[in-house]
Amino acid sequence: MRYSLSLVLAAALIGGPVVIGCDRELNHTEKTTRSPNGDTTTTEQKTVEHPDGSVTTEKHTSHDNNNP
Repeated sequence: MRYSLSLVLAAALIGGPVVIGCDRELNHTEKTTRSPNGDTTTTEQKTVEHPDGSVTTEKHTSHDNNNP
């Protein structure tokens, strides 16, 4: 009895993440450009596959103005 209870608890802890799943990163690129006046622009693009099989692409651009 004690052995079967331990087995059930271990399966619940190990099997949970497998059933739920996680996002899987398919592609990740990051590009930084600097203009002659000192401004920096960083563009990051990430493609992710979700557990349900859908694929999404996220793009984020940040701009840093270094001029005083």
